[in-house]
Amino acid sequence: DGDGTVAVPAKILLDTLKALPEQPVTLAVDDENFGITITSAYGKYRLAGENGEDFPRIPEATQVDSVKVPATTLVNAINKTLFATSNDELRPAMTGVYVSLDFNKMIFVSTDAHKLVRYTFTNVPGEVATSFIIPQKALNLLKNALPEDGEVNLSFDKANAFFSFDNTRLVCRLIDARYPDYNAVIPVDNPHTLIIKRTDLLNSLKRIAIYANKTTNQVIFDIAPDSLTVSAQDLDFSNEANEQLACNYEGTPLTIGFNAKFLIEMLSVLESEEVKMELATPSRAGILLPVDETEGEEILMLVMPVMMSH
Repeated sequence: DGDGTVAVPAKILLDTLKALPEQPVTLAVDDENFGITITSAYGKYRLAGENGEDFPRIPEATQVDSVKVPATTLVNAINKTLFATSNDELRPAMTGVYVSLDFNKMIFVSTDAHKLVRYTFTNVPGEVATSFIIPQKALNLLKNALPEDGEVNLSFDKANAFFSFDNTRLVCRLIDARYPDYNAVIPVDNPHTLIIKRTDLLNSLKRIAIYANKTTNQVIFDIAPDSLTVSAQDLDFSNEANEQLACNYEGTPLTIGFNAKFLIEMLSVLESEEVKMELATPSRAGILLPVDETEGEEILMLVMPVMMSH
């Protein structure tokens, strides 16, 4: 028994602990080669460690701005935006979530050029106006570590973001890139509005998507005053399906194609009983909004249409 530091391969350690039932384990470290031996009631597990002195230094916050955010709000913001980030390494900005602080307002934005989410919440006590991009991976880790309640202190400088809550501190390097002007792609003049029960549309899409072309996931919306027909066909396999749903629609009849997978993802993270779609033409992006919003929160989702082949 003595003091010392060792760097442990995280995945092997975590996988081992996950596979063990609740019980005390002993960790022994070899001072010579930093080998680690874990002893449980079942047996011994050996893994190679490294000198703890070689572990990269964790950045310290210097000249930081900070805000306090309720943990539940932060989890909500991450859950609502993370799915719409891109995996395209050639556009690094879009692989993260853009966070904009505007004094008492905080905006989270994510997009992969096919879909976009903008989640805004007010009531953030802060004197800060700035913006930065947090990597996807850091937000995934943060989401799983955040407490059920309480506040998170979020501080940041030019290069890093620091999250501290309870006895935990998470530091992540920010993405050094310019975020696209997302407001420019949100259409403002959308004369057609469709209101429908969220779960009805979601469940219908899950069924119809089974019959869609597997490359495009295209589903067609035929919208008339009181009914929405959702259909799909996969000509390669002669598969097709259609369903008719009740809705409220204001506007002229419209036929527009969407990627079912994207709509399913979006509808799944929304919570309101009804959703509203604002549409313009078959070639313009559609806006998806919850009909009833939580006070102090505002969410807008945008989905690009899939062009229909005639």
